[in-house]
Amino acid sequence: MRVDTAVLHRFSLRAPIAAALICATLTLSGCAMFRKDAPVAATGAEQAAAGAQTTQATKLQKFFWIFTPYRPDIQQGNFVSQEMLAQVQVGQTREQVKFILGTPLMADVFHADRWDYPFYLARGNGDLTKSQVSVFFKDDKVEKFEGGNLPTEKEYIARIAGAPISAEESKRRADDAAIGKRRENDGKTGK
Repeated sequence: MRVDTAVLHRFSLRAPIAAALICATLTLSGCAMFRKDAPVAATGAEQAAAGAQTTQATKLQKFFWIFTPYRPDIQQGNFVSQEMLAQVQVGQTREQVKFILGTPLMADVFHADRWDYPFYLARGNGDLTKSQVSVFFKDDKVEKFEGGNLPTEKEYIARIAGAPISAEESKRRADDAAIGKRRENDGKTGK
């Protein structure tokens, strides 16, 4: 009896403490409220004037993500680049705007003369990019449009695909692939 109580006493304190630490770690790793550099909520006009906002995960969050499951990249909305917005001109028709920017994600019945193109990209590593473009119409012609500081198409592709590789790295990869094919062919022919 005495041995059982001594053994149970040791485990009775360690198990709840370990469980509490694991729960705290998982909570901190996935909780957005601990994001220090998260932008403050803005009104529609302020958000449209601000353009794209990018925030990155803190070092603490990146460390705790070791303990969390895989997080895929999530993209929602219409991506509008600087080049696309530069093609929109005052006086264009709705069809022309739709051809340039695509179908608006938000076309409100109560605000029929306003098209909104929100964009949201949450990377698996915690980076978050948001942008808002609004196009205002009067008599089915563009009266004004707001978008602010939007990324270029190159910046967006680099953001999704990662940093571009250098010319030397590209040449090294091509050489490695050629050597691998040569070895594979030599193995098939028996040389």
